[in-house]
Amino acid sequence: MSDMTYRTLGRSGLRVSTVGLGCNNFGRPGSATESQEGTERVLHAAIEHGITLLDTADIYGYEYGRSESMMGRALAGRRDQVVIATKFGHADYDSPVPHWGSKGSRRYIRLAVEGSLTRLQTDWIDLYQLHTPDPTTPIDETLAALDELVGEGKIRYVGHSNLAAWQLVEAEHVARQRGGARFVSAQNEYSLLTRGADRELLPAAEAMGVGLLPYFPLYNGLFTGKFTRQGGPADSRIMRQRAHLVENAPWDRIEAYAAFCDERGTGMLEATIGWLLSRPAIASVIAGATTPEQIAQNAAAADAWAPSADELATIEAIFPTNEALTSY
Repeated sequence: MSDMTYRTLGRSGLRVSTVGLGCNNFGRPGSATESQEGTERVLHAAIEHGITLLDTADIYGYEYGRSESMMGRALAGRRDQVVIATKFGHADYDSPVPHWGSKGSRRYIRLAVEGSLTRLQTDWIDLYQLHTPDPTTPIDETLAALDELVGEGKIRYVGHSNLAAWQLVEAEHVARQRGGARFVSAQNEYSLLTRGADRELLPAAEAMGVGLLPYFPLYNGLFTGKFTRQGGPADSRIMRQRAHLVENAPWDRIEAYAAFCDERGTGMLEATIGWLLSRPAIASVIAGATTPEQIAQNAAAADAWAPSADELATIEAIFPTNEALTSY
């Protein structure tokens, strides 16, 4: 059992575990968490290890609402022990809520939140997040609708995902002018191999008091230490669905990083989470898991290793910010 650490999410009073649980695997076909029983094992293990931040979305589960529904059943009687973060309004996925291309509108938000509350079997959502920008709806309307839900007690805090730095700043200025709820968190892809956020998003988040919750922080598992040039576990998501990530990865750099970790007697998973938690504005590292064993490993990494200034410089030399690609 690890001693979990906690941080405040952005400028809010919400405290979250520095390692969170990504719940997009719940209901995923072929995974250990495809079943309700498997999902419950993972969620209960997370609570036992001090992981409080559970991040899901209405589209997760390979069937709209499935992840939320499975979580609602699994968390019966334990709702107060966790911080539930869910999302609405992903532009690229279909929704049973009629929207006509406007998923950031007051109409859509009011309908979407009721569905999530019902599936999660809860009276409130701790962190309700706009999944992707809605170019058809003014951010003022989105913020106004979310502010109404905060006032009604249906949600406690609001966040966003996949916004550019300029959109983050625009939303902050609009919220200040309105005097209502302000976004306290941002979810964007960020890892040793996807460091585009370093250039503008992280500085903007830090300046605006927005906490960053990086997704794909381990690059789909590539930085768990279980993969080599030759491949990895046959039952892993990468090998089953995204083998190109292994084939196209910059192995010279990853192997140099593995040697760096070995020299310090730390695993790649622990070093990577330690590096992420050293970055500005990051409040929690959202890591997926499909077994209680993976939960234990992720939780233990929360306080396993903290890099020195010299070690951060070495990591920067291995994975230079200006050479990191946004995707593979």
